Amino acid sequence: MKSLKKSLLSAAVASVFAVSGAHAAGVSDDKVKIGVLADMGGVYADVCGPGCVTAVKMAVEDFGGTVLGKPIEVVSADDQNKPDVGSAKVREWVESQEVDAVTGLVASSVTGAVTKVLTDNKKIALISTSASHAFTTKACSPYNAHWTYNVVSLANGTVKPMVQAGKKKWFFITADYAFGHALEKVASGVINGNGGEVVGAVRAPLGTTDFSSYILQAQSSGADVVALANAGSDFINSLKTAAEFGLTEMMDVAGLLVFTPNAQALDPNIAGGMKLTTGFYWDLDDQTRQWSARFKERHGSIPAMGQAGAYSMTMHYLNSIKEAGTDDSDAVMKVMKANKPNDFFARNAELRNDGRMVHDMYQVRIKKADERKSADDIYEVEKVIPGNEAFQPMMAQCDFK
Repeated sequence: MKSLKKSLLSAAVASVFAVSGAHAAGVSDDKVKIGVLADMGGVYADVCGPGCVTAVKMAVEDFGGTVLGKPIEVVSADDQNKPDVGSAKVREWVESQEVDAVTGLVASSVTGAVTKVLTDNKKIALISTSASHAFTTKACSPYNAHWTYNVVSLANGTVKPMVQAGKKKWFFITADYAFGHALEKVASGVINGNGGEVVGAVRAPLGTTDFSSYILQAQSSGADVVALANAGSDFINSLKTAAEFGLTEMMDVAGLLVFTPNAQALDPNIAGGMKLTTGFYWDLDDQTRQWSARFKERHGSIPAMGQAGAYSMTMHYLNSIKEAGTDDSDAVMKVMKANKPNDFFARNAELRNDGRMVHDMYQVRIKKADERKSADDIYEVEKVIPGNEAFQPMMAQCDFK
């Protein structure tokens, strides 16, 4: 009996220490601090940037402004699309400013540098807008959560049906850094795997304003489709140049990563009819419309998919801290992966052990001028793509259980 009492007492003491340890982790800094890192004024500013800051602040406010009885703070910074700038800022955040998680994360080259810093410090990367699939494959980490889309889902959603419809010969105009390279490589694999061929490719530096020489090469390639493996203002400028040179009358042009602000900025006579893949559209249903109206009231424009994703993943992160009873990254990630996201953004969703958030994607068509009922009436949703068809399978080495 004495031995039994001693065992029970030991168990009770251990339980107290375990609980107090969890609470200590939860209150160690007396706050939960989220950093939003993005291009705030350059080629990608409209697709995340200040809008991601707005979305994250909305999530914090909707959550109630506190978690585990402690305040939630949001800080932000401009990474200028430079990996050294982004990684230095995040190192400062986690080592000197007690930042617990970082979201935004647009340029894949920046995200690659930043996630290394975060993993080294056991802090969570909430990746809302980067496209490379590396963060859940060759550069996977137990602290990465990749939310909105990736190059695989874009290629499966846009390229595959075009090749299957007879568009066999492809030419790429590619952003010359990690994102563009990854998108071209994955899309090329889809093209070759479905009986097509890549007849040529050129690479344009990020922020290129004169696409004339690249369009001329595309025109002479004999391709059925010119694939724009770029985004943001690069996509806008390359498509405008293609129209000016008459390329859009000669062959199909496929935008492989198109955000609603970019589609909205284009003349419908140029962009109308283009099909593309997106992870979110504001006018999908009542849920998306209600949240998007609130975002527009705050930010002044309809949300891009990365901005909607930033809200969704911030809410999931905060709910997971609440359930875990701590902001310890390992405990929070465990809860994030155990609970399926379910909100206006995340449909039929799960956060896999590799950090990939698998969810429905959408094949859409940019509406022509005579189809639009308002300035925000941009897409016609033509097909829902189930997440298990859009995203790549999980790699065994990235199965962080």
